Amino acid sequence: MSRYRCPCSFCCIYCTIYTIVFLFILSMFIFWLIFTPSSVKFHVTDTSLTQFNLTSNNTLFYNLKVNITVRNPNKDIVVYYRRITLIAWYKKRAFGWLSLAPFDQGRKNTTFLQAQFQGHQAIKLKPRHIAEYNEETRQGIYNNLVVDLDLAVKAKYGRIKVGRFEPPVVQCRLRVPLVTSVKSAAALFNVTRCKTGYFFVDRNQEAG
Repeated sequence: MSRYRCPCSFCCIYCTIYTIVFLFILSMFIFWLIFTPSSVKFHVTDTSLTQFNLTSNNTLFYNLKVNITVRNPNKDIVVYYRRITLIAWYKKRAFGWLSLAPFDQGRKNTTFLQAQFQGHQAIKLKPRHIAEYNEETRQGIYNNLVVDLDLAVKAKYGRIKVGRFEPPVVQCRLRVPLVTSVKSAAALFNVTRCKTGYFFVDRNQEAG
C-alpha cells in the first residue's frame, strides 16, 4: 500500500520559511533606515597658495595651505581617525603628500585640520594641460587642484566598537587663487564641500 503525503504540508513549510526570511530582511531594512548614521562631512574653508611655478624641465615648485573642517553630525557615534594621509593633485598628477596626527572625534563635533604642501615635484603634463597652466598663471587662479584624504578609522556606535576600516577617499576639488594679497585671495576663494561616498563602510567592501 503506497503512502500518501499531503502536498499541503510542504506548502506550509515553504510558506513558513519564506515568511521568516521576508520578515528578517524587512526588519534589517527597517533597522538600517532607523540606525544608519549620517556620513561625516568635509569642507575646505580656506586656502593659501603662495607659490605654484612649473619650470621648463617639468618641475613644480609649490606652497599650498588648506584649512579643512570635519563634521561628525551623529549624536551616538565617536570616530577615531587612525591614519590621515593627504594627497595634492594638479591636472590628475600627484605632487604632494603629507600625514596628519591621529585624533578622536566626539559626537556632534567639528574638528579643524590644517595642512601645508611645500616643496617641489617632477610632474609630466600633457601639452593641453601646460597651455591651461599658462592661462591660469596669467589669470592668477588655478583650476583642477584636488586634495584627497585617505583615511583609516575606527568607530564606536553607542557602546559597540567597530574594528579598523578604510572609508572611501574624500576628494576636495578646488579652484585656488595665487596669493597676491590676503584680501584678494580671501575674496576669490569659495568654501568647498568635499566629495565623499558613504563614510561608515569599508571602501573594499563597497567596491566589491
